[in-house]
Amino acid sequence: MGKDLKGKVAVVTGASRGAGKGIAIALGAHGATVYVTGRTLKEGDAALPGTIAATAEAVTKAGGQGIAVAVDHAKDADVKALFERVEAEHERLDILVNNATFLHDKLIDKGGFWEKPLDLVDILDVGLRSAYVASWYAAKLMVRQRNGLIAFTSSFGASCYMHGPAYGAQKVGVDKFAKDMGVDLKPHNVATASIWMGMLRTERTRRVMDADPQKYAGFWEIAETPEFTGHVIAALYNDPARAEKSGQVHIGAELAQRYGITDEGRQPPSHRSMLGAPTPPHPAIVE
Repeated sequence: MGKDLKGKVAVVTGASRGAGKGIAIALGAHGATVYVTGRTLKEGDAALPGTIAATAEAVTKAGGQGIAVAVDHAKDADVKALFERVEAEHERLDILVNNATFLHDKLIDKGGFWEKPLDLVDILDVGLRSAYVASWYAAKLMVRQRNGLIAFTSSFGASCYMHGPAYGAQKVGVDKFAKDMGVDLKPHNVATASIWMGMLRTERTRRVMDADPQKYAGFWEIAETPEFTGHVIAALYNDPARAEKSGQVHIGAELAQRYGITDEGRQPPSHRSMLGAPTPPHPAIVE
């Protein structure tokens, strides 16, 4: 792995485990200094394994510098303090990956949205609103240096029915953030992108599959590693044509094909034909 992000500073939110952890480690493998945020400080604090300290250590082991910062992304004061620390310690920010979200354990249960806990709507707080707040602080640093990339982790749930209306609304929301923030940031050489990930090999996915192995037979083999999206984001940041891809929603597997990125030696498939395609932004701008 090359060190094409050496000297660059990244923030990956919600990185105790899952997609955020993998993305952070991948950026570290490219040589970046990565601030890892989350709420899990020690094993046992959460139902699933993983801590911000363990992720930060893995980032450093991969070849970067991992820095764990306890952040509750439901609290704006925590987010403000995070970016103040980044500015004080490095005076720059090159990549923000908005990944922090709230996933209720009942999310994938069968039934109508009214039959599930009302708490599922909290994904619109930590997952949508929190991404706006983090981007608001990050943009100030990036605009000042006239460089940067704000990325959002999203999914095909922005197109098809997936896990219910709250989940879908959050994915559509971050996709629109990428489109509209891209308009505002274009004059400042700061890019935005929302990345549709496929099924991921995460701790949560493993737990779901183990509970019903027959139903999910063969899914693990085609799932993407969490690191895969991190390598895609690194390539997008380093793309000389990054500005041309800004303000768009991308299918991660398709970007990977263009960049020649594989995932543990295989090419993860795009699910465009089965689950839908991103809607391109309309060129009209109403101010």
